[in-house]
Amino acid sequence: MMRNTYLKSVFKSTFGLLLLSSLTISCQQANKSADGWENLFNGKDLNGWKPLAGKADYHVEDDAIVGVMTKGTPNSFLVTDKEYGDFILELDVKLEGSTTNSGVQTRSHFDSTANNGAGRVYGRQMDIDPTARAWTGGIYDEGRREWLYPLDLNPNAKTAYKPNEFNHYRIEAIGNETRTWVNGVPAAFVVDSLDDAGFIALQVHAIPDSLDGKKVYFKNIRIQTKDLKPQEFPKDVYVVNTRANDLSEAEKAAGYSLLFNGKDSQGWHSARGDKFPEKGWKIENGLIEVQKSDGAESTNGGDIVTDKQYKAFDLSFDFKLTPGANSGVKYFVTLDEKTAGSAIGPEYQILDDELHPDAKLGKDGNRTLASLYDLITSDRNPRPRKPIGEWNRGRIVVTPDNHVTYYLNGFKMLDFVRGSEDFRKLVAGSKYKDWDKFGEAEQGHILLQDHGDAVAFRSIKIKEF
Repeated sequence: MMRNTYLKSVFKSTFGLLLLSSLTISCQQANKSADGWENLFNGKDLNGWKPLAGKADYHVEDDAIVGVMTKGTPNSFLVTDKEYGDFILELDVKLEGSTTNSGVQTRSHFDSTANNGAGRVYGRQMDIDPTARAWTGGIYDEGRREWLYPLDLNPNAKTAYKPNEFNHYRIEAIGNETRTWVNGVPAAFVVDSLDDAGFIALQVHAIPDSLDGKKVYFKNIRIQTKDLKPQEFPKDVYVVNTRANDLSEAEKAAGYSLLFNGKDSQGWHSARGDKFPEKGWKIENGLIEVQKSDGAESTNGGDIVTDKQYKAFDLSFDFKLTPGANSGVKYFVTLDEKTAGSAIGPEYQILDDELHPDAKLGKDGNRTLASLYDLITSDRNPRPRKPIGEWNRGRIVVTPDNHVTYYLNGFKMLDFVRGSEDFRKLVAGSKYKDWDKFGEAEQGHILLQDHGDAVAFRSIKIKEF
């Protein structure tokens, strides 16, 4: 009798384990479809997720995770228990209001010691921005470097977002590349070596008191992690590559090339002669640097120019200022004008606005950082400007119709049309008034200016139109 009882007990235990195993496999199979997608949200509860940082409430309503905006708390995040490396993520998000904000963190991390022990989430985020700025789909580095890909870099994507509706997002994080789509429209493309793995998180942004109680809804959250097949991305969408002196495969395919190879002076020579300056410039550790001298214009090594001349182009360059420094990037430089100082051409001003006196000269700030020097003042929003001693990225785009646009760290700073009536009026009231058809040359060299201050450059790249 005892033997039969024992056998029945063993049978029940075995049957129970088999049943539990079968149910577990069934649940896993339900979460993973035949095409490799895995559901990150089961539609019922927050299993597999945990809150971090702020105190905003997350709960489930119907078939969506709902985050409630809460006054008096910093950014809040609902974070996956698992970390992910390469993946393709898709989800639908509805954000209430036109002045709110949200986002989706990718390959992110948590610093439990930050904010006096309250902690801070940091890492790349696909931004959701319903405001008039319309940067939904842009890439922001939460808690660290801030904007990597403002949507000024891809204005065609600004109209993809549908206010107060569910919008469909796709994020591909494969290798060093992160790419985003909003309702099927390609939005942002970043090449970045930081963070090869990390958690995924849903953000409820910090808010003013007036937005207390607004909600953000997340649903249909699914991920692929194997046999990833990247979606085609247009070649004409600008790529932000944070790796120094590097061209990604996407940039090469789009027609970009390096103007500085990170090793030597190949492709550059003195604006005063055929050779590279013997003094005043240093090429070392992947940088091309103006050496500090007396702070005067072109009195040491002098300006350097590209061997080649350019007509229409997309030029980007990283620069780092020392305190009080002055320099510039000029273009359409013909070298026909004979000057005692710097060569003549339109200039993207590079300046320490706080410490260099030039910032207070000119008219209405038209000699400040990222301005068209002595002609047009750059957008005075302080946010694009990285502190002195950190790397900034300048960009000058000249299209075949002579439309010129300046960017700083992805933010649009100004635009104008070379040779237009408005442009000529500006020239007539500037220090360039005595130069015939200033800035209207058909083609010219790219120039890096020696203004006697220590300034470093790297990642100088160009695409010709």
